[in-house]
Amino acid sequence: MATSIALNRKISQALFDLAAIAFIYFIPAISHMLSFPLYLLEPMRIVLILALVHTHKINALVLAATLPFFTFLVSGHPILPKAILISGELVINVLLFFAIASRVKSNFVAILSSIVLSKMLYYFAKFLLIQVAVLEMGLVSTSLWIQITTTLVFSIYVALFFRKNKQ
Repeated sequence: MATSIALNRKISQALFDLAAIAFIYFIPAISHMLSFPLYLLEPMRIVLILALVHTHKINALVLAATLPFFTFLVSGHPILPKAILISGELVINVLLFFAIASRVKSNFVAILSSIVLSKMLYYFAKFLLIQVAVLEMGLVSTSLWIQITTTLVFSIYVALFFRKNKQ
């Protein structure tokens, strides 16, 4: 029985990962079909949040670390230094979430704080890379209003999911 449950969990996780990779892979095509730039909605963070909620910590970390490199390898975007930045931000987001969640009772506060703190570190690192001419781009490429909105939506989703599962 335990072996069957473990196998089902591994199959579910593998299917989740395949769906996540396919989603990220097809973002450009979906964006073109919808005539809307889906990258503005932070698709990698969407996958990360879904992995945090629906799989487990190790899987979320693996996806956080590898998705930016996957998109770099298949599309050349983002450029390698930015892929490294994004990967670092997402990994820090996961680690901060679990660290904060273990200390506070509110998953909303934990995910909101982890996203905001990881974004602050991302922008600090990006600023440094711009200053030393590793990156040649503006500091903020996605509107702060969009980032605030997506952060709140992601935080509400995590809070609602974990509240529902506690009942």
